[in-house]
Amino acid sequence: MIIGVPKEIKNNENRVALTPAGTQELVKRGHTVYVQTTAGAGSGFQDDEYQKAGATLLPSAADVFAKADMIMKVKEPVEQEYKLIRKDQLVFTYFHFASYEPLAKAMLESGAVCLAYETVERADGSLPLLVPMSEVAGRMSIQEGAKYLEKPLKGRGILLGGVPGVKPAKVLVLGGGVVGANAAKIAAGMGADVTIVDLNLNRLRYLDDVMPKNVHTLVSNEYTIREQVKESDLIIGGVLVPGAKAPKLITRDMLKTMRPGTVLVDVAVDQGGCIETCRPTTHEDPTFIIDDVVHYCVANMPGAVPYTSTLALTNATLPYAIRLANQGWKKACQESQELRLGLNVIQGQVVYKAVADAFNLPYTEVSKYLA
Repeated sequence: MIIGVPKEIKNNENRVALTPAGTQELVKRGHTVYVQTTAGAGSGFQDDEYQKAGATLLPSAADVFAKADMIMKVKEPVEQEYKLIRKDQLVFTYFHFASYEPLAKAMLESGAVCLAYETVERADGSLPLLVPMSEVAGRMSIQEGAKYLEKPLKGRGILLGGVPGVKPAKVLVLGGGVVGANAAKIAAGMGADVTIVDLNLNRLRYLDDVMPKNVHTLVSNEYTIREQVKESDLIIGGVLVPGAKAPKLITRDMLKTMRPGTVLVDVAVDQGGCIETCRPTTHEDPTFIIDDVVHYCVANMPGAVPYTSTLALTNATLPYAIRLANQGWKKACQESQELRLGLNVIQGQVVYKAVADAFNLPYTEVSKYLA
């Protein structure tokens, strides 16, 4: 198979979809890899490393898209890439279709096969290609939240861990999944007073067992959240419904009850956000303020730490990429339920129900294409 790796062009997106090590693994299995020049530079991988691994460098994204049977990316295609994607071309990346209708429509029009990292799912319900970036984003959410609590950045002016004789900040984490657990771990390590809310009692029992004593758990409901936001200094939104829009747990009217300078970090922003007042921001302009509440809603948080993020992501994606390259997408998805669940759009049809439901689009059973 011919695999293409274009340079990411989303604002401050420095990750790359394939490392030189991954390139070598594909090349030694007989595949051809084309990499756009400087695609890996932001993550610390130079062109000559890709060449030594067996890749061929191409000067432009258009050249890469034109040659490849499978495109490997990190973030969803942006508008200037839409027309480069060909009919029947396999695009393997994060899509988050349910949060952005123009992207879904563009991919339907392209006739491409869109296999989304975020909906590849194991039998136990875990999301192996979302986990590494959720781990990074969860940990980063506290790092960024602590920074924006500083007064010069319009926060409350509170030190996350406090000092002897002064109480630490109160951190509320919405969701006890991968994002929430990683956020809570870092916040607790910095000495904050942390509360995790989640609907799953078994998950709360587990977190209660493994987390430090400065982490508390509560069952999630509207009443509890309304009460907690009044006293919280930093609120992390880490709620995910695979492939669908995130539920709005923080509503606009709740902002009025928060203390001025409270910081909201919505890690779910690339799935529409779990905070009603959230809108996607960039690393270049990461925050905005509504009702004296600081909103940090960067849609590609891990892009700020690209070396760590690229290695973590490609550790997870490479085995799937090798399988797709070796077998082709149809056979690979016939034999792997995990990969089959990653299929969102095939040749102009939506084959993932949550995406179809998000925009009232016709839904086609994926089995039609795998027969």
